[in-house]
Amino acid sequence: MTNTITWDDFTRVELRVGRVLEARVFPDARKPAYILHVDFGPEIGMRKSSAQITDHYTPESLVGRLVVGVVNFPPKQIGPLRSECLVTGFHDADGHVWLCVPDGEVAPGTRLL
Repeated sequence: MTNTITWDDFTRVELRVGRVLEARVFPDARKPAYILHVDFGPEIGMRKSSAQITDHYTPESLVGRLVVGVVNFPPKQIGPLRSECLVTGFHDADGHVWLCVPDGEVAPGTRLL
């Protein structure tokens, strides 16, 4: 059974649309990952993230793509990278991640509610 949360619990998680401006292999990661530079619009700006999404995506296929990220987690040190957001996705039957993305063009920084 899923734990029930309140509306206030949900609204504390800041899910925003961002556009990937740069993606490259994260050579120091323990598991295969990319370093993403994501633009979350003028209010939030650019954030870096480590993303274990190498099974379905190449760095070139990620640049320009819209993603949904959590922007109000505290920064997390992942090896030499200070990850500043969490890019969201879903595991498939094989445990590989597919990104959670908007179904159309949405301005970077738009909040999910």
